[in-house]
Amino acid sequence: MKKFYLILLFSLSFFSLTGIASAQSSGELELGLSRDFGYGGIGNDIQGVFSMKIQNAPQDLVKVVFLIDANPIGEDTEAPYGLQFNTDSYQLGTHTLSAVGYNASGKELGSNQIVVEFVPASAATDLLLKIILPIIGLVILMALVSVGLPVILNKGKPSALPLGEPRNYGIGGGTVCPKCGRPFPLRLWWINIGLSKIDRCPYCGKWSLVHRHSIADLRVAEASELAQAGPEIPISGETEADRLKKDLDESRFQDM
Repeated sequence: MKKFYLILLFSLSFFSLTGIASAQSSGELELGLSRDFGYGGIGNDIQGVFSMKIQNAPQDLVKVVFLIDANPIGEDTEAPYGLQFNTDSYQLGTHTLSAVGYNASGKELGSNQIVVEFVPASAATDLLLKIILPIIGLVILMALVSVGLPVILNKGKPSALPLGEPRNYGIGGGTVCPKCGRPFPLRLWWINIGLSKIDRCPYCGKWSLVHRHSIADLRVAEASELAQAGPEIPISGETEADRLKKDLDESRFQDM
């Protein structure tokens, strides 16, 4: 579950930074922003270690000075031109990132501006509590409903469909239970794991990891069900009272 949180946070950070880049103002130098370690939340919120980088730098570029709120924070004289900074070293709030470059002839080249919001480290936890956890809770609730509702409706009782009886598998298709060997329809809303899913056999009541079978295989499984039926045990219909009476009658003819 922790891995899921990290993947989701990374995805949000990626799309957020992409949105920041697309909102840049024009300039002679193309300034980009990348996250090295930290948090890139919804919108332009960032926290942690980030890098400003010049993308597609001109061939005659010799130096780039990087700025936050028009204040120089460092420079780079070698390609690829970039500078790393930590948002925790600056005040929280809105900041403007930019760069100024110089070519071999001394001409000054401006860059686009990136407007970001420096937020505290607790912002990542707040995002998790406000947005991600409700989504995860909804997914878990849907899974519980999909598992529990059919069991409740069926009251946990196995289906009494006769062995070998043809059945309709619907658009979800069918599978063969690996426990009892009986074919049954797959539920569309059940728990999917790649090409397989976890489903409950309505005949033996066991849970298994199953996959969809062809209709030909399902018909073969239906026919093979008949081989599972053992010979019927004859029922005499004799009650306990009848058996005792018979024993008493037979005891009269025994030698004393």
